[in-house]
Amino acid sequence: MLGIGIVGLPNVGKSTLFNAITKASVEAANYPFATIDRNVGVVAVPDERIGALADVFTKGDRVVPRVSATVEFVDIAGLVKGASRGEGLGNQFLAHIREVAAIAHVVRCFDDPNVIHVAGRVDPLSDIETIETELALADLATLERRADRLRKGAKRGEDVEALAAVNALMARLEGGEQARSVLRSSELALPNDLHLVTAKPIVYVCNVAEEDLAGGNDYVERVRGHAAAEGADVIVISAQIERELAELPDDEAALFLADLGLERTGLERLIHAGYRVLGLITYLTASEKEVRAWTIPRGATAPQAAGVIHSDFERGFIRAEVVHWTKLVEAGSMVAARAKGWVRTEGKAYLVADGDVIHFLFNV
Repeated sequence: MLGIGIVGLPNVGKSTLFNAITKASVEAANYPFATIDRNVGVVAVPDERIGALADVFTKGDRVVPRVSATVEFVDIAGLVKGASRGEGLGNQFLAHIREVAAIAHVVRCFDDPNVIHVAGRVDPLSDIETIETELALADLATLERRADRLRKGAKRGEDVEALAAVNALMARLEGGEQARSVLRSSELALPNDLHLVTAKPIVYVCNVAEEDLAGGNDYVERVRGHAAAEGADVIVISAQIERELAELPDDEAALFLADLGLERTGLERLIHAGYRVLGLITYLTASEKEVRAWTIPRGATAPQAAGVIHSDFERGFIRAEVVHWTKLVEAGSMVAARAKGWVRTEGKAYLVADGDVIHFLFNV
């Protein structure tokens, strides 16, 4: 399971958001460090394709079981200035953030005198800078330790290129950049095992008041400008509204959402953004027994996709029968889709596309 770490300064709405995502009972209080230990929740990726395909295979009163893809969210203790030196809960924060694959950075974008801000004022860019600085300092410490080892090799004529790359990256981080931006725009020959926290892909989550959900506000625009510079997504939500939506029955939640003038919840948009930022796609298997979504990395081959179901499927892969989900729904059955020529036979080199419905043939 690839996790997305929910991070931010204390008291910006991280735990409220996490509670909404998981419908879990995680403490969310109006004081810093309400979240001390990390909390983990696995949530379904909303996917209209599953229901549409299940309708194709449903016969009479029998309902076809449906299984969604999932993504893991990790609620990580709030970070403060000095975390890279162990201030606050910095050591725990840095240990937990190293374990996740991507970051959802929650930024406070609302004014409320009744909700304490750890810095005493609402300034989303300053908040972002605080966290990015602390993470960059942690990465610099990692890089300095690696540079020390590489210098010894360089004296023997080894590791010269790697040392130069590490030094170049350190200079960029000291200049205020994040590793993900540097690595996207350069071809530094860095060691593969650095595990830098600022290299992790990121989604910025602007937590706003209800009245700003539709159009955002000046705080949100500042975050958008910052995110655009590094090609990151921005999701605008109200964590409190999302929590209220999560506690309602589905029909009441739909009405509440309509009253707000929204088509999709912020959580749905965040889950999909997290899925994208992890570089994941979904393929499906469908029959009268079950419709199931399977998670694979973008660029996976057909045998690799088969291996997600069972390792024997990958080892004994012969071929795959593939049809796009829209074509299968349009045809109304697999038999009709075959008759229309929409079902293709693909071999080991086939790169699976998001939304493919696949039947694997294999030798045990």
